[in-house]
Amino acid sequence: MDSPRIFTVSELTASIRGLLETQFPFVSVAGEISNLRQPYSGHFYFTLKDDRAQIKAVLFKMQQRYLSDRPVDGQQVVCRGRLSVYEPRGDYQLIVDTLDFHGAGAMQLAFENLKKRLATEGLFAEDRKKPLPLMPEHITLVTSPNGAAVHDFIRVARSRCPQTGLAVYPVAVQGEQAAGEIAAAIVDINTHGHTDLIVLCRGGGSLEDLWAFNEEKLARAIAASRLPIVSAVGHEIDFTIADFAADLRAPTPSAAAELILPDSRALALQVNQLRGRLYRTMSARLERYASRTAMYRQQLGIMRRPLEQMLLQLDHSAGAMERAVRNRLAAEQERLAQAAGRLRRQNPLVLLQLRGRQLVEQQRRLRHAAAIFLENRDKSLARIAGVLDAVSPLSTLARGYSIVRKAGDGGEIITDYNQVEKNSRIEVILQRGYLECTVEKTGEKRTRPGEKTGGDRE
Repeated sequence: MDSPRIFTVSELTASIRGLLETQFPFVSVAGEISNLRQPYSGHFYFTLKDDRAQIKAVLFKMQQRYLSDRPVDGQQVVCRGRLSVYEPRGDYQLIVDTLDFHGAGAMQLAFENLKKRLATEGLFAEDRKKPLPLMPEHITLVTSPNGAAVHDFIRVARSRCPQTGLAVYPVAVQGEQAAGEIAAAIVDINTHGHTDLIVLCRGGGSLEDLWAFNEEKLARAIAASRLPIVSAVGHEIDFTIADFAADLRAPTPSAAAELILPDSRALALQVNQLRGRLYRTMSARLERYASRTAMYRQQLGIMRRPLEQMLLQLDHSAGAMERAVRNRLAAEQERLAQAAGRLRRQNPLVLLQLRGRQLVEQQRRLRHAAAIFLENRDKSLARIAGVLDAVSPLSTLARGYSIVRKAGDGGEIITDYNQVEKNSRIEVILQRGYLECTVEKTGEKRTRPGEKTGGDRE
């Protein structure tokens, strides 16, 4: 039987750290701040607790610029961040990315409980989210018609894709009746509307102001919609249950228009997204180094001067790394700008318009050539008709001549007097009508009426 593996303390602590960081990459924790301190490094170290448990937390100096106020002991907050383990002491702690002063309390706990329950049901699963149309022809905004949010969306949409039709379905976006009105609007648009996409639109506000978008009936109406739904509620830091249930979450109404509708500025947006991702990655790495350095300074007070030198080197390295990142991003922006220029020059739409103009010109030439051809044929037909008219027997009859033929079924045309004999029955065809005659006399030719010729036969 194999003996169980024996871990070293370092191996076990590293394994626990890896497990925590994998299982809890990003969490939101509500609690009360206690034991808050800010040492020489400028970072905030504190304990986040409730009535039954507590956890250590750190908010690095670089993240403090996002705070709306300075935290204090006894304050109820919601911290969003990731779990990690400080291996030298074996402590696990929360590395805080954002700290919200306004979302704590019963409403925040209700939010977290509903979010967890609906997520367990699969309401937020990625595989049930519907793809958005690449080029929507019509968009319906479910919002208050008088708010700034709808005007922001329309302004950006008109600048990016003016041919897309927009309609506003007016509802209340705040108050006890708001969630029911919004849910009913979604059902009505799915049943009777002629649109490609629904956008839930509202400006920012407190947790209480946005609570209509955190109600269960609205989340279920969003999930049941056959039309794709975009949630554009609040500011970038605001998250609602509707955001998780929707097929796409936009940080603001203006950003929703940019995400939904195509625009040449999309390349610049992608660059900004890549820059933010790289910045967050590098910031997280620097924060880990800074956290370790701060811990070493507290433990090894007698080595303050060497640690300060290390901090200076760290700041210098951070500055150099930030400059390198900035230079790399500038180079990538230039490459993307050049690529965008090449894409604009080789735009299939421009080539299609050019081919369309060439096709119109060819059609015009073809119609002109066909008209000339038909005109010439008409003239030729007119000349031929004139010739045919000139040689037509009917034209000859019109000038006073007649056609003589033998009477009977055969109707042989008579051109020589030898073809008939006296008392033969003949027919004379005139321009109008005919004559039945009996031959009294024949001869070779008579120049004038009554004149006899040498060949007359009685």
